[in-house]
Amino acid sequence: MLNRRSSREAVLGLIFENEFGLYDDKTELYENAVAARGIEENEYIRTLYFGILEKQNELDAYIEKYAKGRTLARISKIAKAVMRISIYEMLYIDDIPASVSINEAVELAKQYDDDKTKAFVNGILNAVKEELGK
Repeated sequence: MLNRRSSREAVLGLIFENEFGLYDDKTELYENAVAARGIEENEYIRTLYFGILEKQNELDAYIEKYAKGRTLARISKIAKAVMRISIYEMLYIDDIPASVSINEAVELAKQYDDDKTKAFVNGILNAVKEELGK
């Protein structure tokens, strides 16, 4: 069974792939990606992936609010995906402390993007955490 860190990484790939709009049917994208990548499916991956898709407008509103003049179009697909995961966790997954979610997001940003993105992600997510009083 995958741990939460590995599950987040799997969801990052799914959300990133979704950004390219190659699939109209998000369930088809999920099933094809899980099969092609050999992802060990679990409830947490399903909850995050489909929850993020359902709440994407809400999650993106938080990102835009704190992006200080950057539009979503100017933010890297990796950064958006990482922030959507963390903001979703802060809003809807009660058993994960916000600081843990932010740390995991920063680590993913560092692994898959650059140092500027890591700092950008950290700043936005900490602002969201503060707004939510977490």
